[in-house]
Amino acid sequence: MSTTSQVDHAARGQTIPGLLRRNARSYPDHPALTDGIGDDATTWTWSQLRSEVAALTRSLSALGLRKGDRMLIAMSRRPEHWVVDLAAIHLGALPCTTYDTLSTEQIRYVAQHSAATVVVLEGAEQWQRWQPVLEELPHLRAVVALDPAITPAAAHRFVSYDELRGVPSPEYLSTTFEELTDAATPDAPLTVVYTSGTTGEPKGVVLSHRNVIHESLMQEHLIPVPEHPRTVAYLPLAHIAERVLGIYMPICNAGHVTICPDQAQLLPTLVAVRPHGFFGVPRVWEKLAAGLEAQLGRLGGEQAAAVAEARDVALEVFRLRSAGKEVPAELQEQHDRLDGAVLRPIRAAVGLDDCRRAASGAAPIPTAVLEFLASLGLTVYEVWGLSETTGAATVSSPDAFALGTVGRPGPGIEVRTAEDGELFVRGPVVFSGYLNASGEVEDATDAEGWLATGDVGTIDERGMVTITDRKKDIIITSGGKNIAPTKIESLLRSHPLVAQAVAIGDRRHYVTALLVLDEEGAPAWASARGITTSDLVELAAHPEVHAALDEVVAQANTHLARVEQVKKYRIVPGPWTADSGELTPKLSLRRKVIHERYAATIDSLYQ
Repeated sequence: MSTTSQVDHAARGQTIPGLLRRNARSYPDHPALTDGIGDDATTWTWSQLRSEVAALTRSLSALGLRKGDRMLIAMSRRPEHWVVDLAAIHLGALPCTTYDTLSTEQIRYVAQHSAATVVVLEGAEQWQRWQPVLEELPHLRAVVALDPAITPAAAHRFVSYDELRGVPSPEYLSTTFEELTDAATPDAPLTVVYTSGTTGEPKGVVLSHRNVIHESLMQEHLIPVPEHPRTVAYLPLAHIAERVLGIYMPICNAGHVTICPDQAQLLPTLVAVRPHGFFGVPRVWEKLAAGLEAQLGRLGGEQAAAVAEARDVALEVFRLRSAGKEVPAELQEQHDRLDGAVLRPIRAAVGLDDCRRAASGAAPIPTAVLEFLASLGLTVYEVWGLSETTGAATVSSPDAFALGTVGRPGPGIEVRTAEDGELFVRGPVVFSGYLNASGEVEDATDAEGWLATGDVGTIDERGMVTITDRKKDIIITSGGKNIAPTKIESLLRSHPLVAQAVAIGDRRHYVTALLVLDEEGAPAWASARGITTSDLVELAAHPEVHAALDEVVAQANTHLARVEQVKKYRIVPGPWTADSGELTPKLSLRRKVIHERYAATIDSLYQ
């Protein structure tokens, strides 16, 4: 049976409520959700989680949440987020998590566009940004507050989360809740994910049960992990990656999710959990690689020599596999021996010694970072997709990957290129459509079911897809040359000094760049060279930093065609974050904001 047939067979007729019921009945005492690590951690089993969901389902129904309604959740990563989300799903409502970084004006747009009937707020931080908007929402029936202190006195639409909890009656569990579970259908809308977007207003992407279950199960079949796999949820639940990896996939595979509420605690959480799978946007992998490289730099003598030998062997094996070539048995045996004795303990230091499914997506990752991690025995597989494709549409796997590509289309998914290089996708992960302000869902595919992705790429003879850029981000120089900025930016970001790089040159005579110093990597780099300051502004003006970045740009230019080469650059102290506005919540560049904010600096590069 083909992988596509296996996935189709496993997904047929399944829904998220149905799979949650299966887990509660088949694995009642298995851990489902753990909040935090250490002695203060709290764990819910599958039966306990479903009981909590049942209680909230009954209460949300009493508040007036109905099938087809939209519910907005402004909450950090905490167990109540999972419970509220799944309760809404049982009612046939569409839960939607909003990004923590939204301004009040952005909240107003999403809240009005979604016509939300219920809003769930966590605490004072959320209340401060949401309060000016709530009275402007004509469809709003209730506001659920986790922190009762933010509930206004005598506000009839406000209710505390604790008031909604309780033990559902046996009759409700055995009749109404089971009827709601049975009522869900594979093609019914499941959730709305608003795109963060780099330009224009966010779009409400409507996903179905079939979308998220196919996405989850295809990952399971392509890169198997142990039964009941351990994972860590640390990304925003507004992000399609975390919605799939943190909510839907663990329901599909009866996995165990540990919540990391603070990304600053990611490393100790990884070490404590030792996840079987881990997804990171490129910035996460870049910082992890920089930290490991710094640790290896402190090794000496025989230990350094042993690590160097093991890394050379691991990298040779990686490159052979990447090229689709067979690894000689003797080399594989040497690799396995050195990996267990030398490299696995290095991976254990960051909690990834048991990681079978390491993936990167959302933006291009420098190949130098992938090769560095591979030399430590950690193969990071690139994936590609959009919110509109429920996350990954193409997947790299142990049997099919190539450095610099994003793998092949997943089981049951087709990808083709248009004449201008734009990639089109068709298959069971393509979303239902965009939510209109009227509440209707507007199909975004053509008559044959193809979705235009806006990404430009190529497909080679092995079926491997390579992404060259976003169609709207292509630089067209004044000489008429088309240039992909992400290729240039990926090369420039390969140095630990650089957090972000922006290639510039649209309607200009040549390409230039802004280089943003890394708030952690730059001070560490400086300290290792005896530079006493850790201030980013001072480092941006330091001659040794300039000399190092001159070399970075020169090295990048050796990999670029003449028309692509960076002629000048400027150093920006940084940091750039989603809060400061230069990055989206998924850490993509907001090019329009950057071009406007740094217009004078950019102009100076062309004088």
